Amino acid sequence: MKTLTKTILMVAAMGTASVAMANTVNEQAIHKVVTVKQALNMKDDANVQLKGYVVKSVGDEKYEFRDQTGSITVDIDDELWMGKAISAKTPVVIIGEVDIDYKPMKRVEIDVDAVKF
Repeated sequence: MKTLTKTILMVAAMGTASVAMANTVNEQAIHKVVTVKQALNMKDDANVQLKGYVVKSVGDEKYEFRDQTGSITVDIDDELWMGKAISAKTPVVIIGEVDIDYKPMKRVEIDVDAVKF
């Protein structure tokens, strides 16, 4: 009976590790790494991952994000900063989705789900 219990616990632990690894792989696969220039031309709600710099605050949890191809407004909830202070020279990875609003004119932003430092 003890052997069966150990086997069940081992299988459960391996399953948990597999799920954690799969979530990491899925996050990277679902959130395609793109440039700002590419993100500006993607469809609404497209999942993206951007590498670059948050160069300035433009107010109300909105920031200007820049990479070598251009800049875009990103919407980052305060809690996603996790208390980290960054500068315009701190490289970050932004994970989120494209948000397009057409009123009064077309505006493309990134709704950020996670910030990696």
